[in-house]
Amino acid sequence: MAEIKDPENTILMELKDGTVTIELLPDVAPEHVKRMKELARAGKYDGVVFHRVIDGFMAQTGDVQHGNENDEGFNLRRAGTGGSDLPDLPAEFSKLPHDRGTLGAARSQMPNSANSQFFINFSDNHFLNGQYTVYGRVIEGMAHVDAITRGEPPMVPDTMISVKVAADA
Repeated sequence: MAEIKDPENTILMELKDGTVTIELLPDVAPEHVKRMKELARAGKYDGVVFHRVIDGFMAQTGDVQHGNENDEGFNLRRAGTGGSDLPDLPAEFSKLPHDRGTLGAARSQMPNSANSQFFINFSDNHFLNGQYTVYGRVIEGMAHVDAITRGEPPMVPDTMISVKVAADA
């Protein structure tokens, strides 16, 4: 079990194969970290699918508006087109590289359009450096991330069963 240094800034993401432990980086991207914890604490990420999973690149999820498979009228084709009912976030670019296991904020072409969606890098994706906010890293359970079903969207997408702040778990 990975040592959790700061339970208030650690996310426990339950996937079909087990728990993924994510260390958040409030010193690097405080607004993105705050948003993830706010949505996790409200239960908004529970049941949200991985709607864009590209082998050797990344797994994207976090569309709390259209991506929850438990919502009435869930339509997989709409997953990935929404955010949350909270305002978009300003970019918090840093010198941190998009290495394997890092968490990046998904956004549109507009740099200040990140909201609730995020991706986990399967490999070192340094071409993303300085263009997308890095605000966390997987410290345990990367094998569970590697096992997420591929597709854009996957025929039968994997789901974040639950997402909790470790301090609350």
